[in-house]
Amino acid sequence: RVLLVSVVILLVVALGGLVFLGRVEPQNRSALPEPPATEGAEPRRIVSLSPSVTEVLFALGLGDRVVGVSRYCRYPPEARTKAQVGGYLDPSYEAILALRPDLVVLRCENEQFVKSFRDLGLQLLLVDHDSVEGVLDSMTAIGRRCGAEATAKKMAADIRDQLHRITERTAGLDRPRVLVVAERTLGTGKIQNVYVTGASGFMNRMILLAGGRNACSDTTAGFPVVSGEGIVRMNPQVIIDLDVSNKSKAGGQTPEEILGDWKQLPDVDAVRAGRVHLVNDDFAFIPG
Repeated sequence: RVLLVSVVILLVVALGGLVFLGRVEPQNRSALPEPPATEGAEPRRIVSLSPSVTEVLFALGLGDRVVGVSRYCRYPPEARTKAQVGGYLDPSYEAILALRPDLVVLRCENEQFVKSFRDLGLQLLLVDHDSVEGVLDSMTAIGRRCGAEATAKKMAADIRDQLHRITERTAGLDRPRVLVVAERTLGTGKIQNVYVTGASGFMNRMILLAGGRNACSDTTAGFPVVSGEGIVRMNPQVIIDLDVSNKSKAGGQTPEEILGDWKQLPDVDAVRAGRVHLVNDDFAFIPG
């Protein structure tokens, strides 16, 4: 879905007119599967600790080997049928061990758990999902470890080709200033506590790939906090408002009400031109 978010941003930018512990009850030990395979053997029981890793595993045709996922793994829908083993920052060692995995795949950001996992005898694969290149490289790494290297190489090559075509399509266009809002306080009648995409991380690269330029590229922070006044100074020509809380889906606020908040900043080019776009799906935060 890295490609999907790129296409979404492409459409709204370039066309112009374009985290509670999920617990698995321990099984009866007599009913547990065979012990994990030794290192180097092709894994048959895989635990994924990240939504983006889960997406890659299923995309490579390895979904039937996935026995456990994090509580945030909701795509593809089949992932929701798998046992949950906690969250990104609070994985359940008990739940993971109960599943007897022969491979646990986690992102490099989870490095603080590596020693504990290895002390428990778990085989690990760490992947980098902080960048587009890291995601694509991780596909090959997962495929190689799981016996699906040919499929992985083809999938990564196909995505690279599609991203290249998007880059070519936007190459001759003016690059509008784009502000991607990762999160903000809703329901107060004000634009406040706005977390936006800075110069680091994969979202900034997605803006560039899609033909825009980051309106908040002067900070290396991943998600700096800006005020309404700061947004006025940046004066983005396009605003992409990511409703990560899905409040518009949960009935808290309608999409129209969320977008209506931006009328408080009428002097911002994106507001004046009607180029504020709501993405009320969490795929934009999942580099899978």
